Amino acid sequence: MAKGSDLDRVTAIVLREMRLPLIVLLGVNALGITVMVLIPGLDGQPMSIFHAFYFVTYTATTTGFGELPREFSDAQRLWATVCLYMSVVAWVYAIGTIIRLVQNPHFTLALAQSRFARSVARLREPFYIICGFGDTGSLLARGLSDHDMSAVIIDSDVERIKALGLRDYRVPMPGLEGDASVPKNLKDAGLDRDNCRGVVLLTGDDDVNLKIAVMTRLLNPNAEVICRSTSRAHDEELEGLGSVVLTDPFETFAKELGFALYQPPLHTLDEWLVGAHGVSLSKLVSYPRGRWILCGYGKMGRWLFQSLSDWGVETIVVDPNVDKAPEVSQGVCGLATRANLTQAGITEAAGVIAATNSDADNLAILLTARSLNQQAQLIVRQNSHENELAFSAASANLIMQPSLVTARRILLRLISPLIQELLDYLEQHPQQLADEVLPRLRDAIGQPNPALWTIRANGVGAKGLWSYMQSNGVTLRDIFRDSRDRSRSISAVPLLLKRGAQRWVMPDLDMPLTLHDEILVCSTARAKVRHNQTLADAYALHYLVTGEEEARGWILRWRNASP
Repeated sequence: MAKGSDLDRVTAIVLREMRLPLIVLLGVNALGITVMVLIPGLDGQPMSIFHAFYFVTYTATTTGFGELPREFSDAQRLWATVCLYMSVVAWVYAIGTIIRLVQNPHFTLALAQSRFARSVARLREPFYIICGFGDTGSLLARGLSDHDMSAVIIDSDVERIKALGLRDYRVPMPGLEGDASVPKNLKDAGLDRDNCRGVVLLTGDDDVNLKIAVMTRLLNPNAEVICRSTSRAHDEELEGLGSVVLTDPFETFAKELGFALYQPPLHTLDEWLVGAHGVSLSKLVSYPRGRWILCGYGKMGRWLFQSLSDWGVETIVVDPNVDKAPEVSQGVCGLATRANLTQAGITEAAGVIAATNSDADNLAILLTARSLNQQAQLIVRQNSHENELAFSAASANLIMQPSLVTARRILLRLISPLIQELLDYLEQHPQQLADEVLPRLRDAIGQPNPALWTIRANGVGAKGLWSYMQSNGVTLRDIFRDSRDRSRSISAVPLLLKRGAQRWVMPDLDMPLTLHDEILVCSTARAKVRHNQTLADAYALHYLVTGEEEARGWILRWRNASP
């Protein structure tokens, strides 16, 4: 149900704008009825009040039923003519006011807020609030929709909210044009509701993001806050609020590039899980070791330089301000021109990274580097999603798009909070990744775009599993049997099992489950849909565990129980 304040605003604006037109319409009708009752007809008797009301009513709409209930006198006809013109003028005036009301920005805003509040109130499944609907917010909303998860969008740009209505999302995605830092807008977005899981801050304004985080902590302390990192000072302020998850696309990409050089299995798994185009578990994604040339030493450049240096990679930095960076031992001061790239040793370089904040400069660096060394790996930063066609035509080995990196990383956290724990563990245990994790995923799933999801043995998640486990024992192997043939397993792999403070990576399938366990699962999309249906059905679980089909109706259960 819409908030009372929104309905009150809509009602107040309508009454304020339509008060005079309504008075005019009522006055014209009242005058017409009153005079018509007073004028005598051909037989000397005036109309009754009912007949006068009926006549003026259909005359006002120019329907024209004729002279009812009997033929009019000349005086009555003259007054009927006057009533007709008065009614037309009054209705034209009223319709004009209605058109002006519809175009009133205050009315449209109040109506949109009322409609938005009703849409949010209809959400019954868990949802997230996305503050900011730019490139990152749009990509994140699409990813949530593909995983059947709803989101509520708030953005100050009315054109973005209009574009939201044109998207073919699979689940409801209500949108509101407004300031996300205003507490009322956050409350209308459902922040104080039990099924609001968290808020994602993507506005691009550090002050606005900080204010939203503060409001979220006050209105719903249990809601998770995820924010795109923009500056160290901003990060420190957000960290002071506690339990705020920060996502830095440059730090993430720099870490992934290091894995691509020295831990290709982990990099390949990470890219495969996020659905990177063309990535397959049968072929590891890696880049050659050797000298790398880094063009641009802004925020992304610094993260890349630190990551490459940590792995012991020789890195030459080309930037106009590199002489002001004491941590850089090898650098060329100036733009990434042909002469400066040659001075940096591009002919012997293993790869070149174009990491400036200008798409035009990055593409120019890419073309220059290719002309000087066709064997070098080319990695380029794409700042604006609008330039996607140009970057696709450039045929770089890897395109780093900050908005896409951020959206993927946040999406993974929202759909599977345990994924980061798994990746951190595998980073420290590369042998288990290569010998066990990748082969099992390749054999069970293999195909690109896997489904990553979490089974929660509680009353909120898999209700059928929760109900069955109240009085029966269940193992991992049981819940991963195929409901069509329990002798086979579905196309899914349990990656991590969480039980309180304990964690098991690649848990044994004969491991018994307990209530409140959480299991991170990777599967095909079809297996996920079918398995979720199975976990919601205690009768189906009984068949998977015992191989016996339990009677569902009370009559059948009574018959089976009878001697």
